[in-house]
Amino acid sequence: MAAENNNKISENDYLGFEDKVVQLDRQMEELGKLGSAKGIDYSAEIRQLQRDQAAELKRIYGELTPWQTVQVARHPKRPLFGDYLNLMIKNFCELHGDRTFGDDRAIVTGFGQIGRDRVLVVGQNKGRNIKEKIVCKFGCPNPEGYRKAIAKMKLAEKFGIPVVTLIDTPGAYPGMGAEERGQAQAIAYNLMEMSRLKVPIVCICIGEGGSGGALGIGVGDKLAMLEYAYYSVISPEGCAAILWRDGTQAANAAAALKLTSKDLTKLKLMDAVIPEPLGGAHRNIHDTVYNVEKYITKMLRELKNTPTGTLVQKRYDKLRLLGTCFTQATGDDVNFRSNIAAVGSTAMRPSQPVTA
Repeated sequence: MAAENNNKISENDYLGFEDKVVQLDRQMEELGKLGSAKGIDYSAEIRQLQRDQAAELKRIYGELTPWQTVQVARHPKRPLFGDYLNLMIKNFCELHGDRTFGDDRAIVTGFGQIGRDRVLVVGQNKGRNIKEKIVCKFGCPNPEGYRKAIAKMKLAEKFGIPVVTLIDTPGAYPGMGAEERGQAQAIAYNLMEMSRLKVPIVCICIGEGGSGGALGIGVGDKLAMLEYAYYSVISPEGCAAILWRDGTQAANAAAALKLTSKDLTKLKLMDAVIPEPLGGAHRNIHDTVYNVEKYITKMLRELKNTPTGTLVQKRYDKLRLLGTCFTQATGDDVNFRSNIAAVGSTAMRPSQPVTA
């Protein structure tokens, strides 16, 4: 699983809302070429353009819309599980198979070392190139992936080894074979078993946190996410297709879903937000991985000093409190529910009365 740690952003990798950043990059590149050709020192001008670019990135990423956040989370150069595996996890020993059906490549499990801590790592793998993406179904796990994950977690529990999960999936695989092999049951079983696992569990959303696909490895003592990741009950496109029957409404759906780190922190669904480098994780993979490693080691140090009974009880209490912050609806929530009601009263109404 080779990870490409190339931080250079090509012109095709800029997002649609980064036009001014593109212009500044072009100016710096042109000055560099002109200086080499004519032997003129443009270092002062280039430094000023770098400062302007940093200021522009700070402005843009300080006021991202929810849909823009989703685009950043899906950036093709964003660090994937393979990057964390290569840069953060030492002495990794991969464990394969669910002992029932097969080995799902969308979920990778294995023992390794983060800092000084021996851990079981469970990560969702999207793949970097087309061949890898096809093998792991673009990061959408099958039931055997979730069964593999929980089997290895129970093995870690047997030896008192903490569990670290890295979440990055648009959702569980929706194919017929996955449904036939018990996709929903596999995810539900993981939720139940992870909630009572007798070792520390740290879960981090590093990119996309979509639906039950994320929840299947997302129950833990600490749940954190990167600053420009997203975590949602459904993808914006899926939500738009269901509510408005129109995928172009994805931006409106993203705003209504409250899927950003800011929204989820306000709703008390996230324990922490891990900062990303200026301009997003794709602009500095090494610093991003370092920030994630720093958070994991800090949380493991705290959780390993907690008695097992207290650890499991706190995890249970935390799960029971989820949703208590939804008692007061914001204006956006009211509008969102109005849209749901409108859809329900028209397009989703049965054409004939239902009889017993």
